[in-house]
Amino acid sequence: MNAAIVHRGPDHGAVEPLGRCVLGYRRLSVVDLVTGDQPVADERGEVVAVFNGEIYNFRELRRELAAAGHEIRGTGDSPLIPHAYEQWGLDFARRLEGMFAIALWDRARERLVLVRDRLGKKPLVYAHLPDGTLAFASETKALLALPALPRELDLEQLDAYLALQYVPRSGFRAVRKVPPGSMAVAEHGRVRVERWWSPAEAASAAGDPGPLEPWVERVREEVTAAVRRRLVADVPLGALLSGGIDSSVVVAAMAQASAEPVRTFTVGFPDERYDERRYARAVAERYGTRHEELELDPDPDLVGRVAEAFDEPFGDEAALPTLLLCEATRAHVKVALVGDGGDEVFGGYERYRAHALASRVPRLAAVAGARALGALPRARREPRSTLFRVRRFAEVAAAPAGERYARLVEVFPEPMRRRLWSDEAHARPTGGYLPHAADLRVVDVESYLPGDLLPKADIASMAASLELRSPLLDRRVVELGLALPPELASGKAVLRRAFAADLPPQVAGRGKAGFGVPLERWFREELRPLAEDVLLGGPDRGLFRRAEVERLLREHRGRRADHGHRLWCLLVLELWQRRYVDAGRAARRLAAV
Repeated sequence: MNAAIVHRGPDHGAVEPLGRCVLGYRRLSVVDLVTGDQPVADERGEVVAVFNGEIYNFRELRRELAAAGHEIRGTGDSPLIPHAYEQWGLDFARRLEGMFAIALWDRARERLVLVRDRLGKKPLVYAHLPDGTLAFASETKALLALPALPRELDLEQLDAYLALQYVPRSGFRAVRKVPPGSMAVAEHGRVRVERWWSPAEAASAAGDPGPLEPWVERVREEVTAAVRRRLVADVPLGALLSGGIDSSVVVAAMAQASAEPVRTFTVGFPDERYDERRYARAVAERYGTRHEELELDPDPDLVGRVAEAFDEPFGDEAALPTLLLCEATRAHVKVALVGDGGDEVFGGYERYRAHALASRVPRLAAVAGARALGALPRARREPRSTLFRVRRFAEVAAAPAGERYARLVEVFPEPMRRRLWSDEAHARPTGGYLPHAADLRVVDVESYLPGDLLPKADIASMAASLELRSPLLDRRVVELGLALPPELASGKAVLRRAFAADLPPQVAGRGKAGFGVPLERWFREELRPLAEDVLLGGPDRGLFRRAEVERLLREHRGRRADHGHRLWCLLVLELWQRRYVDAGRAARRLAAV
């Protein structure tokens, strides 16, 4: 299991038996390089822990715990964890600020505690084996090193994957994720999961719509402070710079806090519709950063590398450029800051405004408009075109009110999934896979963020042994953002106002573009042979109707529709099954022999 995730920590590793519990870990040395190895224990060796991530308030906690009589070794964050548990019990997680997955063994109580940070920045999965053993790890590929782990697919989760491009739980029935802001406590022969933080609590404390300027100033202060907290490292660090407002704000705050030029890294495409390098260059020139650029061309071998890195079905095509950018960045630095979270916290997604506007459109008019636009070939081909977006908006406005947000985020609509599945009963309404909240930002913080954006960042970066840090997902920033008055909680208006003087005008005034990949062209040209070979030439698994897969390929090839994103989801799903399902079953048969 430990060897399966050596990429997450190539600097050091250990496995330590502790009676009924065995703890293992891998370390990427970033803070306290000399004395920061794990597992870590209290003075008596009664509480032992392993830990992945960073605790940014570790200095304050060390002083507080030392004043309470604890003797903490080393100088970093890891050794304080057992002492924090001793001091505050299961409430200790509330005192930690940062990103973390922790496994802690309490010998006296024979209690195992698995803790995940508030937003789910660091992954943590577990499974019950047939013999009663509880296994846990940072990535599913470590659990798959266990021959006894059942490989049965979770078809409901695979349907959720087709709808959302990620699995909320796991592709395997036996595997579960510790939810964000939660802990799984195993003792007395059972496991209970407890929630210790929720974004809904922050959203419920929405601000008084009084003077707006104090809110703008607070956002500037909190974001700047969050960036500064993430500059603590004993190794070189840099930033991933997309040219969007979020990463540009982070780079601006880094540059203002750093004595040396910041190192920045950007990926671009030959297709100008998807290329943002000119905006990133503007920020790099403004702050004199040491700037590196990478251009991405489609390569079938790269698709295989993504399927290798992601050990669960993962259909966000931005994983491909993210993986390559992280590999290029790791050649220069060990830690990089990113702008993840700005859209969820500060209302940046167009779909939020589209959802609000759709409620004002008479439904009969929306139905007629959707039907008329659907008959226009140009309205079905180019996802970034105005005509395509107007058609999508009309379809959403035509849907019942309770289904509109699900329609905005789904990849395969439910009718299309019913046609695709060999047994159409597997398809569920997309809305059933999403949490319910009045604030759509909370919906995304509880679903899209931990299901898609954070796994993409963590798995892609850790595959390259690179640590990413997200200042805009600092707990204080998130809680402030979700409590903003409505006037400032849309379109990232508050970020634009707070940092207008720090950004080049062409960046400050940009709308949301997203980290897009030109899948439309790729699946008609460079990736077409791979898609046809993998989707039509592989084993018949009995999951999907071959005729429906052929139809998607044919319509896309003939430019009758843009199914690029859907084909990508099907392609990586099949590659995942070959790598992690088929290979696992073969290894299990060999172990039985």
